[in-house]
Amino acid sequence: MAIKRASQKAKSDNVFGHRRKQAKMFRAELYARVSTNDQQTLAMQNRAMREYAARRGWTIALQVREVGSGAAKRQAREKLLEAARRRDIDVVLVWRLDRWGRSVTDLLATLQELKHLGVGFVSLTEALDLTTPAGRAMAGLLAIFAEFEREILRERTRAGLAQARQNGVRLGRPITAGWHTPEIRKLYRDGVAKAEIARRLKIGRTSVRRILA
Repeated sequence: MAIKRASQKAKSDNVFGHRRKQAKMFRAELYARVSTNDQQTLAMQNRAMREYAARRGWTIALQVREVGSGAAKRQAREKLLEAARRRDIDVVLVWRLDRWGRSVTDLLATLQELKHLGVGFVSLTEALDLTTPAGRAMAGLLAIFAEFEREILRERTRAGLAQARQNGVRLGRPITAGWHTPEIRKLYRDGVAKAEIARRLKIGRTSVRRILA
């Protein structure tokens, strides 16, 4: 009877004459981030991601939480990327894309790095799953949006410079105190105090003293 059961198990592990591959147990890293004034959503993010990982049968290898402003450098995220570079994880799970990327360009750069490392990426809110062919196709759209964002920034910069020139604003590097050397020495010869020279010419007192030394 034991031999028969072993035979049946062996058959169940074979499909059309080929041995069935065991499903890979993904090591997931959960990344939750909130702003300084919105920390109450942290528990909700963690709960949603843990439930999702359980449904997918993933092992939670690491859980990272970060609190800070959107403009700040994301130190905890950098540690997560280091784990990916060491191949300690197989997939990164986030609650929403803006929790992960500071901008479309930043988001795309990190996703491309994860792809190069062979690490998947899943964002729950947008249903973006880069472990699937459909998700990887969506990543291609992000590249288009990133270029669109860069072009908008370039257009805004050009428009701002044009407006500044039109308003008579001098562009480029500011004039250094050295340009005022003849005037500084003339004023000093006329008996004007160093502090007053600096005030009139809108330069530092140290610069005035250095030129007159």
